[in-house]
Amino acid sequence: MLDIFVCEDNDVQRQTIVQTIQNTVLIEELDMQLVLNTGDPYVLLEKIRNSQNTGIYFLDIDLGSDINGMKLAQLIRLYDPRGFIVFITAHSELSYMTFQYQVEAMDFVLKDTPAEAKVKIRQCLLNAMERYALQTGRTHKVYTIETGGRKISIDYDDILFFETSSNIHKVILHAKDRQIEFFSTIKDLIKAFGDDFVRCHRSFLVNKKNIKEVDTKNRIIHFINGETCLMSTRMMKEL
Repeated sequence: MLDIFVCEDNDVQRQTIVQTIQNTVLIEELDMQLVLNTGDPYVLLEKIRNSQNTGIYFLDIDLGSDINGMKLAQLIRLYDPRGFIVFITAHSELSYMTFQYQVEAMDFVLKDTPAEAKVKIRQCLLNAMERYALQTGRTHKVYTIETGGRKISIDYDDILFFETSSNIHKVILHAKDRQIEFFSTIKDLIKAFGDDFVRCHRSFLVNKKNIKEVDTKNRIIHFINGETCLMSTRMMKEL
């Protein structure tokens, strides 16, 4: 999933940007979430300090702060080197500054042409989603789920375990940062995944890489994010 951040100090303009983003994510069924919209660059930096997701950042250049959009982008790169940065500005002549700050901007969106700005914001979101899918596909194995008319791609490394759902013919994927219910069975998942995933119980298939502790006495598996699942005596040897 891609996280979306907006930093624009004009409240009216910021809400217009946010509305365009939300409409695009909904209509195009993108695997993205709007995490923050703010006029304060320091709030944004604090938010991404501990973030583990790749982001797409829509930044005004003139933020009415001691940090301008270019400097903010430079600081973002320290926390999110693979993130996508889009500048939204009324000053097209400032585009050359991206080379000075070495921030590798994805695009420039001009505020003074609102209709075109909406089109470009939509295109930036689509392009970022496509590039992100290519990035993760090259560097990690990715499992793609189709649910509710959406295609959601999850890195293998982010999957903790799969659990049989109380809803028939469905399972629940437990990832580091979310849970997703979709149509499948544990048996089908065993065929799809390699040796890193082990069936520890008739209702659970776990990713060995994300196990923190195995409590054999109580037959409980603890994962790196604090979640737990059951382990059967019969299948304990697998671990």
